[in-house]
Amino acid sequence: MIETDRLYLRNWRLEDSEPFERHTNTPAVMRWLGGVKPPELIQQVVCERFIRWQEELGFTFWVVERKEDGELLGFCGIKIADDPGSPVEGEYEIGWRLREDAWGQGYAKEAAEASLDHVFNVVGAQRVVALTVTGNEPSWGLMERLGMTRRPELDYSGASWAEGKVIAYRIERDEWLKRKS
Repeated sequence: MIETDRLYLRNWRLEDSEPFERHTNTPAVMRWLGGVKPPELIQQVVCERFIRWQEELGFTFWVVERKEDGELLGFCGIKIADDPGSPVEGEYEIGWRLREDAWGQGYAKEAAEASLDHVFNVVGAQRVVALTVTGNEPSWGLMERLGMTRRPELDYSGASWAEGKVIAYRIERDEWLKRKS
């Protein structure tokens, strides 16, 4: 588990599927991710992807839990980029998805900073990418606030989760460590 001032980033449990689906599988949250999904698909993603990644890799898109009240706010963490044939396939990828009532409160940045610290200092990554779509300004805005650089040569189309072109940002380990010193 990773702890920040206000959050826990922790491993998934099966019982997390229902509150995650209820709070994050909404039109506003899923706007840039292909729309609302069937509840069974969300449970499948939690079980077959998030839990599997934490077991096999030791990291995942962790549950973001608010310390104050134990509420599940969404996820943030690291995975291995897995869009087949994309220019970032196989790279460490940071990602986040928070419920709408958690937006604009700094939770995503706090969780993302903790995730980047973990992947650079514990996992030993040399670089990390972040992906979104052109219209998702809040997401790429956070990437920029984290010190990530837009990398148009890594953009691609055809991702199963995105409508339109996927845009890429990246940060190198040395850049991150310099920002944190």
